[in-house]
Amino acid sequence: MHEVIFLKPVFKEMIWGGTRLRDDFGYAIPGGKTGECWAVSAHKNGDCKILGGSFDGKHLSELWEKNRELFGGMKGDVFPLLIKIIDAKEDLSIQVHPDDAYAKEHENGSLGKTECWYILDCDADAKIVIGHHAKSKEELGQMIGQKRWNELIRVIPIKKGDFFQIMPGTVHAIKGGTLILETQQNSDITYRLYDYDRLQDGKPRELHLEKSIDVIRCPHGDVETERTRQQVGDAIKEHLVSCGYYSVDRIEVKGSADFTLADAFRIFSVVEGQGGIDGIKLKKGDHFLLPAGYGDYRLSGDMVLITSCAV
Repeated sequence: MHEVIFLKPVFKEMIWGGTRLRDDFGYAIPGGKTGECWAVSAHKNGDCKILGGSFDGKHLSELWEKNRELFGGMKGDVFPLLIKIIDAKEDLSIQVHPDDAYAKEHENGSLGKTECWYILDCDADAKIVIGHHAKSKEELGQMIGQKRWNELIRVIPIKKGDFFQIMPGTVHAIKGGTLILETQQNSDITYRLYDYDRLQDGKPRELHLEKSIDVIRCPHGDVETERTRQQVGDAIKEHLVSCGYYSVDRIEVKGSADFTLADAFRIFSVVEGQGGIDGIKLKKGDHFLLPAGYGDYRLSGDMVLITSCAV
């Protein structure tokens, strides 16, 4: 099918959110603590509607269920990916996600959560949490029980354009002053390990210490990502990561470049600038799918896109 399928984002207010989804992207956000834009989602907790075209007004989950040919006949009960833009005005909780096997057993058959982060923007001195310093499960349990968070948690500096692959079992947290695009499995399972003793509606938010300790990998090991670049017309295509769930690229266009859709379908998010695809105008904050069989396409303008496919 030769049709560009645009999606309407779903927004989530969070205790740590801000207004950059409005200020930087022009979205009509629900309030001053909007933390997440679910940009491409068929999850029951945030199911995007289609904007315009043959499927106008339908939900992405409905297309997955009833029009599987758009996705190359890909198997699976649920749409495989979820794309978010996250505005962390303040620190997120320190957390961890389960893998597929643990989530299936303990979370009513849910998928686990492998994810990756592309840093869209951040403060000059911004940092994130990735990993921990415990050498064994026993030491991990002791440090958590004794609330030795400063000793346990591994904090690293970041800059705009950095990229991180976050495997299940990895302790992690986005810290304040950071704007990221997240590509992840279609899952909403998060275990909170520590939340800085913050209150929401006068009460501490729920922690999930037992499940966190179950799934945290010890000792921590970083995932190395080998970023490779190639020139395509007037564009630089940079491969960011491939894993068992997705493949993610960054495309920077300054002019025009021709591509061919070689995947069952492909997701695009415009994160900087403006331009077009096959003569259809694009601007920062647009999100769309190219369905299976789309064929050749041309990107033009002065813009940056993060693009992904399920594998």
